[in-house]
Amino acid sequence: MNFAHVAIIGLGLQGGSIGLAVQEFLPGTRVSGYDLDPAHRARAAERGLAHVVHDSAEDAVREADLVIFCVPPGVMGDAARAVRPALRPDALISDVGSCKGSIARALGEALPDHFVIPAHPVAGTEHSGPDAGFAHLFRNRWCIITPPEQTDLLKLSALVEFWEALGANVEHMNAEHHDLVLAVTSHLPHLIAYTIVGTASDLENVTQSEVIKYSAGGFRDFTRIAASDPTMWRDVFLNNKDAVLEMLGRFTEDLTALQRSIRMGDGEALFGHFARTRAIRRSIIEEGQDDSRPDFGRGDHEGIVPAA
Repeated sequence: MNFAHVAIIGLGLQGGSIGLAVQEFLPGTRVSGYDLDPAHRARAAERGLAHVVHDSAEDAVREADLVIFCVPPGVMGDAARAVRPALRPDALISDVGSCKGSIARALGEALPDHFVIPAHPVAGTEHSGPDAGFAHLFRNRWCIITPPEQTDLLKLSALVEFWEALGANVEHMNAEHHDLVLAVTSHLPHLIAYTIVGTASDLENVTQSEVIKYSAGGFRDFTRIAASDPTMWRDVFLNNKDAVLEMLGRFTEDLTALQRSIRMGDGEALFGHFARTRAIRRSIIEEGQDDSRPDFGRGDHEGIVPAA
């Protein structure tokens, strides 16, 4: 089953990249798009993120057989309700958000008579807006699909084929497990990055601006993560708070243990911990989810980092 018409609501990094990728890798599929921000719509049209960028969300989804919501988690339900009158009865509804439990509930409540299969492409950069999208964002990245217990297998298969056509590796999970995994691999690291960069900002006067001037690779990479879209990340933490708080508790315990090792001069414990985490880094490279070259190979493309 191929989708003849894909509608994208939200034309930022994810939505814009989907639009460009569909046009490159699924040339027979029509793409329509909409963004709430008029300036974003104008820029999306200039860049050709969709065949047609509409001035209303209803017009964008009309006759579409796949509708993908690429909006912050906190407004997912409102965006779905806004287009409900114009949706085809058999349209498949999906999204790209990183909080699958709350988003599945929001879309299900807003569109109770439609097929909803949430998805999460785990790919992104620190950039946002219609200028950020590019067609190869999803190449060799994971897309996690979280189908409900009762789902249309033909539509599920079509959604899997859609993401594979865009270059993604597809995995299935239930929503609760997804949210726990992403709390560890994405949400907590972002929270830590925001905290470290915020602390450095507070210390700028104390260090006479040397924190910024002498930023080494580690701090620089934290600032790159902390440059991500604040609206989206606010909604991520509010919508996945249970899993994030659980992982934050575990992290706090581990941090306390490291603090104790440093205070007690326990070099063996520190070395063992660092050796174990180094092995994890090597595993990530072996899985093809990052680059071992200097500067992570960022000079070759647009600085792809794991997204929400």
